[in-house]
Amino acid sequence: MRSRNAGDGPTGVMQRAALILDVLDGATEPMNLSQIVAATGLPLSSVHRALEQLVALRWVHRHGKDYRLGMRIIELGSAASQQNVLRRAALPSLHWLHRVTGCIVHLGVLDGDEVVYLEKVGGELVTGIRSRVGSRLRAETSSIGKALLALDRPARPDSPDIDGARELRVVYEHEKCMKGFSCVAVPIGTPGHEEPAAVSIFGSLTKIRTDPRVRLSVQTAAAEIGRRLHVPRSGAAQRHSPHYRPNRLGA
Repeated sequence: MRSRNAGDGPTGVMQRAALILDVLDGATEPMNLSQIVAATGLPLSSVHRALEQLVALRWVHRHGKDYRLGMRIIELGSAASQQNVLRRAALPSLHWLHRVTGCIVHLGVLDGDEVVYLEKVGGELVTGIRSRVGSRLRAETSSIGKALLALDRPARPDSPDIDGARELRVVYEHEKCMKGFSCVAVPIGTPGHEEPAAVSIFGSLTKIRTDPRVRLSVQTAAAEIGRRLHVPRSGAAQRHSPHYRPNRLGA
């Protein structure tokens, strides 16, 4: 959740609404008016007025004195996700990767210095994993973020993890976010790609360290997604394209 100083807050109606929605999106629990005012740095009267309008639009839901994101925002977010070309191209490979590894699978893109998760497959029964579609992390704090930075930025002498990822096209992190678990991330595409993306898995430390097929599966999924993004959409055109290859993952 990001807060602002009162002196540098937005003044436009849409800007204030966007800031309030951003705060509610980052909250793990419903928030009351005072909490939203403190998090946004906006005047109480402006927050109250904006919240009333957002509730009327069903963008925010009010229960007693508490507020959370409303169903209309969830519907719009789902529609935007369904329309995302990268997500559509990646879904078959993400589900395949989950089936063959048994790990939680993430698809992420780089937005400035943050990772935005476009998709998550699996993990419903694993407690403590709070990632979700639409959530954000500082890129340099996650394996998927490091893979994205390796794809998107020139080499830097102070970033051995990122430079190693650029050379090997794979990032490992062991027990950094949870004891007994590891992450493997692989970038999708090539440097300079218009939408830097990466795929990652989260699973047992023992399995990821000892089974080389896990890394190969992540690399296979990333390569397949990259190919799917670059083949023509028309079936006939796809079959006659010199770049056409059958889908090896059965997706």
